[in-house]
Formats: sequence, structure tokens, C-alpha cells
Amino acid sequence: MRADIELALWKSRLAVSGEPLSFVIDCSVAMAWCFEDEATDFTDELLERLCEENALVPSLWPIEVANVLTISERRGRTNQAKITTFLQLLRDLPITIDSKTAEKALTDILVLARANGLTSYDAAYLELALRAGLHLATLDNALAQAARHLGVNVLFSQR
Repeated sequence: MRADIELALWKSRLAVSGEPLSFVIDCSVAMAWCFEDEATDFTDELLERLCEENALVPSLWPIEVANVLTISERRGRTNQAKITTFLQLLRDLPITIDSKTAEKALTDILVLARANGLTSYDAAYLELALRAGLHLATLDNALAQAARHLGVNVLFSQR
């Protein structure tokens, strides 16, 4: 695990729980915390913010994370030990999983996906940011553009 991530993990354990939710993060941001070649100053800053703030993710987020890790392991980009360490980091971070994503999937999420040319996965992050009134942190250009178009404050940096 990256040393800077270990420091952030340590700091996040010191963070006071019960802080208000600050932003929605998508899978692209979390994967930058896993893979050093995807990390940027922007993603490192978001990780640092989680030392004092809380994030929110749709219920599909753990599945997306698991999928990226599975494919990355198959391709030899990572291994089981590194994945185990990274998953412990994610469990220790103040990230709340939204419980309403599934009920919004065939209504609001589908409408947002159609109207904005997004995948349903990306539209789930957008719907959550809209519903919760939170900033959206992403590395996905199309998602960031759609969010801005709908008035969502976006925390964005291109890879």
C-alpha cells in the first residue's frame, strides 16, 4: 500500500464520526487510491479530506470497486494481498453507502442516464449527488459535464 494512503488511513481513524456528509465519490476516485499510476494531487487531496469529512456512495459502488479489483488482479496489475490491504483502507474510511439507489434505478437514474447520455452506473452517482445536495467527486469527464449542466458542484480533475 502507498505510504501516503497509510498516513491518510491513520488520520481517518482519528476523525470524529457523525460529521455531516460532504461529497459523493465515484469509483474512478477510489481506484486512484489503489493504483499509484492513477493517483493525482486531486485524488490525494480528496483522500486527505476524508480525514475530516465523510463521503457518500451509491449502493453499486462496492460492486464497481470489486469488479475493477477482480479485473486488475486477472491482468496481473495487483494481487490478493494488495487488494486485501486496499479493502481495509476503504472499510476504515468514513464512506457511507446509500440505501436508496436500487429504488431509484428504474426511475430517476434511468431518466438521468437517458437525458445526459450516461451509463446507468454514472447516472447513479449523479442522482445521489442531486438528491443529497452534495458535491460530486469524479475523474470521469462525461459525468462531470452532466453534473455541471444540472447544477451539481463538481470536484473534478482529468486523469
